[in-house]
Amino acid sequence: MNLHLQRAGAERWTSTRLLLLSCILLLAITLPAAAHGIATGDKGYIQEISGINIIPFMYLGAKHMVTGYDHILFLLGIVFFLYKTKDIGVYVSLFAIGHSTTMLLGVYFNIGINAYIIDAIIGFSVVYKALDNMGAYRVWFKYQPNTRLTTLIFGFFHGFGLSTKILEYEISPDGLVPNLLAFNVGVELGQLLALSGILIVMGYWRRTQTFWRYAYSLNTTMMTAGFALVGYQLTGLILSF
Repeated sequence: MNLHLQRAGAERWTSTRLLLLSCILLLAITLPAAAHGIATGDKGYIQEISGINIIPFMYLGAKHMVTGYDHILFLLGIVFFLYKTKDIGVYVSLFAIGHSTTMLLGVYFNIGINAYIIDAIIGFSVVYKALDNMGAYRVWFKYQPNTRLTTLIFGFFHGFGLSTKILEYEISPDGLVPNLLAFNVGVELGQLLALSGILIVMGYWRRTQTFWRYAYSLNTTMMTAGFALVGYQLTGLILSF
């Protein structure tokens, strides 16, 4: 009897934690700042400095990645069912190649996309990956899209989201390339930091009996967060006219 009560209590506590996580995720995407926004102080700093500033731009890149909840959600979706270090390295590298390429080229060649549209697409990437993890495409279409290719493609969109924001701040052309490369290195370091935290938590959770029981629920929460982000950005787009 006591064992039964303990198990029931553990399940209720797990459900409560998942509910709290869901609330946190949904709260995050309702924050006034856009998904790829840069803090006001950082914006002013970017506009004022010129010349080569390697360390500051590395810091800004790492800060963006660690605080970018859209990146984190997509990264979580990528590694959710990956167990082998080799597989994790391949998929994370594809994502990094994608967002690094379009971020660097977008800023260098002054390629800007409407921030609301690109951030809505990024929100959709979270929805897409959550549905993929839930096996929706095999059920709906009897077909499994190429997960490596889609990771790379959505990486391109994530990079354009960042380049679009950077262009808004009119970064100085003096030292542009070294600063962009430093920023990108910072993004990758931030990604490694975020990935390490995700893998530690996932590694612990996977060893429990609740992983397979609540994996679907967590991906449903991720999907909901992605839809909310899409709605938030499209609402902003409509109101901007």
